[in-house]
Amino acid sequence: MPKLPTVFVSHGSPMLALEPGSAAPMLERLGCELPRPSAILTFSPHWMARGAALGASRAPETIHDFGGFDPQLYALNYPALGSPALAQRVAVLAAEAGWPTELAPTRGLDHGVWIPLRLMFPDADIPVVPLAMPWPLDAAGAYRLGQALAPLAAEGVLLLGTGALTHNLHEFDFGTRLDAPIEPYVTAFVEWIRQAVARGDTQALLDYRRQAPHATRAHPTDEHLLPLFWALGAAGPDAQVKLESGGVHYGSMAMDAWTFR
Repeated sequence: MPKLPTVFVSHGSPMLALEPGSAAPMLERLGCELPRPSAILTFSPHWMARGAALGASRAPETIHDFGGFDPQLYALNYPALGSPALAQRVAVLAAEAGWPTELAPTRGLDHGVWIPLRLMFPDADIPVVPLAMPWPLDAAGAYRLGQALAPLAAEGVLLLGTGALTHNLHEFDFGTRLDAPIEPYVTAFVEWIRQAVARGDTQALLDYRRQAPHATRAHPTDEHLLPLFWALGAAGPDAQVKLESGGVHYGSMAMDAWTFR
């Protein structure tokens, strides 16, 4: 079986499910272009655990883990099956690399998982296993965790890190238009990340909080960028990189994605 790419996507606001903007067409196209996986392992900042944990439900529920949004969002679901067998396999790989992992047999899919998956794989006919973000975790730790799970890509599993290229809710105004002018700090930060990923500068990326312009403004806390480092670790240093430009929503939510082959 050919090795699958690993992928990072920005899932943005829950409203991505209703307001497609510039990112939804990109995610739809990306789902069509990717080789069909046998299963999907997801890594989202919206499920954190002390130590690693894996969703092992045979039929994970759709979790509406947000409040105050359009009522239509709460009627949406993503009825993909789970894969307890894949969860067991991931647990073994993680444990071998020093990440003891518990199985969570009733865990569902948070919005960081099901919202992009509804766009990428709308038929919900591929099993999905969510991996919790161990906490505390930093960029180097996320990269190492991705490295531990790299063998899965050769076994037909799509490793999908889902987070946000920029994520500052402290400054976010929920009345902002989807197509609002882009904040200058977002442009500077996004360009730095793009260039560092393109040249394969892993050391600079892992040290982004010191080196990237406006890093602490783009990410007051860095959990939403950690899935990018996880995907980089799983892909390995020699992976070919393809940027999937998703534009910027609401002036401050950069929606880029990358595939690493």
